[in-house]
Amino acid sequence: MGRPIDDKDRAAVKRLHTAGKSRNDIARAIKRSPSTVSKIAAELGLSFDRAAQVEAATNVRKADLAERRAAFAERLQDIAEREAAKMHAPTLYWEWGGKDHTYAQKLADEPIPADRRAIMSTIATAVDRSLKLVPPKDDGAAQSRSVIGELMAGLARDYAERHGGPPPEAEEPGDDDA
Repeated sequence: MGRPIDDKDRAAVKRLHTAGKSRNDIARAIKRSPSTVSKIAAELGLSFDRAAQVEAATNVRKADLAERRAAFAERLQDIAEREAAKMHAPTLYWEWGGKDHTYAQKLADEPIPADRRAIMSTIATAVDRSLKLVPPKDDGAAQSRSVIGELMAGLARDYAERHGGPPPEAEEPGDDDA
């Protein structure tokens, strides 16, 4: 059997508890077991329940992580936008080699199809990861936009850039004047 609990132990537990020490910290300080400290605390009507503090700390940590995820999602979106700008930008192609170790370069008006595919892959990955980090909130207008509508608008912009004007209007079937 351990040594009996005395008034000195009770006073120390009360003082250290008031100072905000944990049960285990108090046990180490007074050289008693944690269960003895719990018994003394129960006698004195003290509690080591820190659920409210732990919950508050957890909420702060979650908010900090959400903020960091949002910031990182923005960085990924920036990457996607920078890559998208490369789709129609002049691109320098070079090679070094041959038996004479010669250097050759060519400036193309835009990237070759294989490079455009790689750029699109980078864009898709960046946007996908961004959306997974911070999913978009349904703002009501999202339902009015469709993937096909976005695609058509993009194709129309691309046509206008390449041909200097909007694409011709498609004729509806049955619009014959006959």
